[in-house]
Amino acid sequence: MTALTPSRPHASGRGRLALALLLGALVAVSLGVYGNVHDPTGRSLVTLFFTATINLKVWLATLAIGLAIFQVLTAARFYGRLGAGSGPPWLGRVHRASGTLAFLVTIPVAYHCLWALGFQAAEARVLAHGLLGCTFFGAITAKVLLVRSRGLPGWALPLAGGTVFTALIGVWLTSSLWYFTTVKFPGF
Repeated sequence: MTALTPSRPHASGRGRLALALLLGALVAVSLGVYGNVHDPTGRSLVTLFFTATINLKVWLATLAIGLAIFQVLTAARFYGRLGAGSGPPWLGRVHRASGTLAFLVTIPVAYHCLWALGFQAAEARVLAHGLLGCTFFGAITAKVLLVRSRGLPGWALPLAGGTVFTALIGVWLTSSLWYFTTVKFPGF
């Protein structure tokens, strides 16, 4: 293509939104299907410096919640909901780094859930946990695809981020908080 040849127009913001939502839905459904057809091993994978895999999962999920709360607060600052302006110049980098870290600490938790436990529906809490976990990873897929997109409706990114946050809170309530309050408060 030469400098004189006009470039093709980019897909519309609505098209990018639809594609991101479709891909997010595919990720969510794929995880649920895999978890349902996979024969769970029932074995622990990794403990790192924790005494048991469950302790690792509970604390990593709790760390992800702390980082997600930071994400919400910094996003509120960007949107002018906390103080005037969008905040200091470094806040965007810290926001992205904390979001990346929150996502990364959920990976071993989700991997163990799918590999060792699979998708279960024997009781309401466990079913809700599995559905929320699939929703979380589908929503985060959509959000990552939307975050740098232009021409989106103003509600798209906050709704995607809110869905990620809400699903993560639901996952944590049906797992870590349940474990803290029903089983035991785990040590390291």
